[in-house]
Amino acid sequence: MSRLRGRRVCRMRDYRGAGMRVLMVTPRFRPDVGGVERHVEQVGRRLAKLGAEITVVTTGLERSLPRAESVDGVSIRRVRAWPERRDYYLAPRIYREVAAEVWDVVHVQSFHTLVAPTAMLAALRQKLPYVVTFHGGGHSSRLRNRLRGTQLLALRPLLARADRLVAVARFEIEHYGRRLHLPPDKFVLIPNGADLPPAAPKATPDATGPLIASVGRLERYKGHHRILAALPHILRRAPDARLWIAGTGAYEPELRKLAAQLGVSDRVRIEAVAGDGPEGMASRLAEAAVVVLLSEYETHPLAAIEALALGKSVVVADTSGLRELADQGLARAIPLQSDPAAVAAAVLAEIDRPSLARAPNLPTWDDCAAGHLALYRAVAKGHACGS
Repeated sequence: MSRLRGRRVCRMRDYRGAGMRVLMVTPRFRPDVGGVERHVEQVGRRLAKLGAEITVVTTGLERSLPRAESVDGVSIRRVRAWPERRDYYLAPRIYREVAAEVWDVVHVQSFHTLVAPTAMLAALRQKLPYVVTFHGGGHSSRLRNRLRGTQLLALRPLLARADRLVAVARFEIEHYGRRLHLPPDKFVLIPNGADLPPAAPKATPDATGPLIASVGRLERYKGHHRILAALPHILRRAPDARLWIAGTGAYEPELRKLAAQLGVSDRVRIEAVAGDGPEGMASRLAEAAVVVLLSEYETHPLAAIEALALGKSVVVADTSGLRELADQGLARAIPLQSDPAAVAAAVLAEIDRPSLARAPNLPTWDDCAAGHLALYRAVAKGHACGS
């Protein structure tokens, strides 16, 4: 009976956003830090300020995180996932969370884990409108990377039934459209925001020597080892240069071992920005002379666009969404398999290049949230709330 009442109320809405019930389903959320987590948090809290009722369903009970809490107007619900030490995220409770209530839109964030098909199947069976953002990314496991195509094909029946598929970078529309045999009008482009809070006035490039920042989780595919291998070549030209590898992860011991083998441990700092939030990241990035992302695969890399928003020079690998930044004239791209000397030459060229007079005009998180609100309104209205 409550479901029917929910549908009757839904028919009367004008879909301006106030009171719209949106369920976002994501494998992980705060306190975890990553691109998907940042995206959901930034968009969710802005939508809540616009009057939407935002609920995030995620995993985390296996780590004794709170079952439920509310942060910045966003309701967070956590369920248990198995196995505890792997990133498959088998979470049957996700199905019940989606099916238990009436939602105007269900938004599935990322397709890589078992969370996505569970949420999509629940929405489909309950005749709830749903959209999916791919958040495509790499993985340190070569087997997992090779299986991505098979995984997409297995998900195609559910993805094809989504009301819209959200791309955060333009290349995704052609990439996923070709792989899934879906037309461009099935997709909508909503880029991530690039804005960080203003850096503290004292946070300026350090006069003791150029700081090179390599930002991202400490996994092999992120490419931190590439800039680390180039550091001895950089130090020959800029002996006071330093490297900050900003992140945490399982690959840290390998990176420290490589730094010791290269004899550059005293010029390398490996640590994330802990507990400071976006303000801390803005201050730390403001100290850098150049930011590098030499990852095998990124969609719309937050670290790069946030660095660009601060007016920083950026060097990227010529792959995926990183290439798109270079094509727009926002970053210097080099081949992924460039040798250490070539990586060093590109970084030194950016260090020597005059700073940008002003940061490029990039989309903001407010723009991103407004795009999602418009999407939700269109999807909910088109679904007729009771179809």
